[in-house]
Amino acid sequence: MRVAGLMSGTSMDAIDAAAADIELRGDVLELRPLGSLRKPYPDDLREELAAALAGPTTLAAVCRLDTRIGQAFAELAAAAAERFGAELIASHGQTLFHWVEGEQVAGTLQAGQPAWIAERTGLPVVADLRPRDVAAGGQGAPLVALFDALWLAGRPGVPAALNLGGIANLTVVPPAGAAGVAGAARAAGAAGAGAAGAAGAPIAFDVGPGNALLDAAARRFTGAPYDAGGRLAAAGRVLPGLLERLLADPYYARPAPKSTGKEHFNAAYLDAEGRPEDVLATLTRLTARTVADAARRHSVTEVIASGGGVRNPALMQALAEELGATTLTTSDALGIPAQDKEAYAFAVLGYLTFHGLPGTLPSATGARHASVLGSITPGVAHLTQVREPALQPRTLLIR
Repeated sequence: MRVAGLMSGTSMDAIDAAAADIELRGDVLELRPLGSLRKPYPDDLREELAAALAGPTTLAAVCRLDTRIGQAFAELAAAAAERFGAELIASHGQTLFHWVEGEQVAGTLQAGQPAWIAERTGLPVVADLRPRDVAAGGQGAPLVALFDALWLAGRPGVPAALNLGGIANLTVVPPAGAAGVAGAARAAGAAGAGAAGAAGAPIAFDVGPGNALLDAAARRFTGAPYDAGGRLAAAGRVLPGLLERLLADPYYARPAPKSTGKEHFNAAYLDAEGRPEDVLATLTRLTARTVADAARRHSVTEVIASGGGVRNPALMQALAEELGATTLTTSDALGIPAQDKEAYAFAVLGYLTFHGLPGTLPSATGARHASVLGSITPGVAHLTQVREPALQPRTLLIR
């Protein structure tokens, strides 16, 4: 089946579309990347989105955003469907709010009405993927955990997939490898199986800020949306007092599963004085230090990075320094373009939902059980009955 995954993350700069041929052969999920497209948000829409997230806002503003983001996603989905011949669209939408109370996620809201995508493309759309996991007691994040666990199953040591978006998240696959994923997959088929914390099962969590504070500081000091190429950060020096204060945030000490967002790590959070290049150097070190600390805490031997942050040489150098002997590479080396990995992951989640298969790992999100995610908006043709494949996938093979 040919699926296009649509993703816009916490950086809120653009929408990514990645298309793939996906096939389940026995218990092996095969994915052949076909290519990707990227479309920046219009300036006025990005400004309206940023204003709403900064709050306070109105229901009228939320309604406009839901419509305008849905239309922007629909335009890119149509281009992807035409270029790659997609049969199904999986849309993450744009997160407006991730409601966290203490250690529990109470709700999550993604904008981007899927009806606009279905109307524009004529294809069925899987969307609104996070709330079902939240309803089952999970964090609703990181939803890429199942993709990562299947993808990295069987690799030597303790590999971890790192996404460096606005928020950095980590998926750790223990030595049990495929056995751990298979055990979680078996638990996925039974409601109330309670696989969270199962021995040998993969875990995943939001580490903390990836690019979120870096981008906020760049806008504050330069007016630019980000520090292009990490040049300012590379020219600065770490401010020890500021770094120590930022590292004292209680979020870092909380155990997994946990999730966060720009509700916590935003421009208002950043109250720092100093030369712009020094503040950016300090924030770069903050992201690198917190990721490396989390990797060490879980005995990670290899970090495979993806997301927009891999294009920041200053961040990647700081991360390599903090990781020390732990191997650092990017997902490109394993067949998945670093910029597109999340979009491919949501294409896989859309495929699983369309075939009636769970798309979460309770050991990663903390849910009571795994869930079939999202809702399906029909395309022009009436949805045909799709039978569940015989087996839950144990591994993901990139062709």
